[in-house]
Amino acid sequence: MVLYNWFLGIPGAMFTILGLACMVALITAGLTKLLVDTDEVERKQRQIKGHKEEKAKVLEILEIDQERYKKAKKRWERKEEMLKKTQQKLSMQRLKPTCISCLPMFFLFFFIREFFGNISIAPTAMNASDVPLLSMAYSGLGGLLNFTGWYFLCSLGMNTLIQRLLKIQTQASGGGMGQMFGQSKAKNIDLPNI
Repeated sequence: MVLYNWFLGIPGAMFTILGLACMVALITAGLTKLLVDTDEVERKQRQIKGHKEEKAKVLEILEIDQERYKKAKKRWERKEEMLKKTQQKLSMQRLKPTCISCLPMFFLFFFIREFFGNISIAPTAMNASDVPLLSMAYSGLGGLLNFTGWYFLCSLGMNTLIQRLLKIQTQASGGGMGQMFGQSKAKNIDLPNI
């Protein structure tokens, strides 16, 4: 009974869910290592990233020599079509571990979610009632997260950490905030027709 209460209390539930998130991240990373040729994916990602960076050079040629620009643009577009197919294949490869682990994880998540119910599991860094707009929407939370919120935070942290440690996700993979907000304006501009 004491152990059961510890699992449902704040320190016990926090550590249990953190351990669960770590276990799920390790299983997913293990499946990725087994089913995906991560070195090949990394090499192709670097190739795609380099190709996108070439776009800025092609745009610079436009300002200097329009004939050279036309040739460079045609060469860049041919390579772009080839790399789009490569990117689709990479996406399919990365989807393999997800397809295998998705259904069992849903069942596991459902049963554990039922075990914890909607009890408060972890304190937040700030209380929702401290923020005027949030206090109207979440007045009953009292600065505590339930299972879903805490698992989500733990899962994000553990997945990123374990993937970096096992070298599944690296900077060349294009992950991170730089990709989200666009590292280069040239990557988002279409090459003009002349």
